[in-house]
Amino acid sequence: MAIPGVSGDEKQIAERIVHWLREAGCPTDAISFDSANTRTPLKGNVGNLIVRLPGTVPGPRRLLMAHMDTVPVCLGARPVVAGRFVKSGDPATGLGADDRAGCAVVLSTALEILRKGLAHPPLTFLFAIQEEVGLYGARFVKAADLGRPRLAFNFDGGAVEKVTIGATGGHRLDIRIKGVPSHAGVAPEKGVSAVAIASLAVASLVENGWHGLVTKNGKRGTSNVGVINAGSATNVVADAAALKAEARGHDAAFRNQIVKAIETAFQEASKRIRSVDGKTGRVTIEGRLDYEAFRLDDDEPCVVAAREAVLAVGLTPRLEISNGGLDANWMAANGIPTVTLGCGQMEIHTTQERLDLEAFEAACRVALALALG
Repeated sequence: MAIPGVSGDEKQIAERIVHWLREAGCPTDAISFDSANTRTPLKGNVGNLIVRLPGTVPGPRRLLMAHMDTVPVCLGARPVVAGRFVKSGDPATGLGADDRAGCAVVLSTALEILRKGLAHPPLTFLFAIQEEVGLYGARFVKAADLGRPRLAFNFDGGAVEKVTIGATGGHRLDIRIKGVPSHAGVAPEKGVSAVAIASLAVASLVENGWHGLVTKNGKRGTSNVGVINAGSATNVVADAAALKAEARGHDAAFRNQIVKAIETAFQEASKRIRSVDGKTGRVTIEGRLDYEAFRLDDDEPCVVAAREAVLAVGLTPRLEISNGGLDANWMAANGIPTVTLGCGQMEIHTTQERLDLEAFEAACRVALALALG
């Protein structure tokens, strides 16, 4: 967790993982990096780290994975042990247990097998890049490079007994508003404020129930306008604004309704403000699907195996559906059904983040059981 590695800058942690693997006797030809980082919007310094081991006993190939990147608040973390928890010794930073604890669980499993020569089916260990900025490592990994595993297990945030079998889909929008500049004191009536257009649009979304938690006709989703950059000075009618928004939902059709509502609100707001000579603003919107929703069946082999492994360490598994995106979203889209388990991370993405060591150690036992089959 002390090794820096925000999204796009995972090379240092990848090199450390490779060092530990080689020390444990992992064959050089079992370790590879793909070129996912060359296809991501954020050009990173390393691709996904993939470790493929042939089986010593027959069985379907199993995959264990975690993502290497952390969010910016974790840069400079100084992990310290405080009783049964690990926390950051610097109160200004997060810890990075999301998802370095997951990396440690997957790595410790590989090391245990290599050092002790444990019998195992064919195995793949995936240390993914750029999860925090769009699930890009999992999005661009190739199933063939992974050996086309039949059972897959993703170790990420939360409690060990939480077995996540589905997650929402997410759509992002980049919104640009072009207004008309004018002197705000001398001739404000000659301008068209991009800030005013943005304000009217967001207000309309809130008033009509399309912002925040969105519930319509028994359907449920969420939306958020999360970033606004606009204007240059108080004495200038703002001629430009750039906003970032998102819509999420498990139902693709309803999520698309939310996206359409956002687009409509901004287009209509642009027509409501006119300069004294009849000019209006202009809105352009670029949207993209970040990840599609998925839901594994309760009897999917990876779900059954995960439940059994959690029970074996004395915990009661609970199946859950996530309202956030996971690497498992894109793994499923890539034809690899993947269940997600926690490692004891708490209050992630904050300076209060901590790692429950008892839960982490339980996750290590669960991961080893899943790898050995």
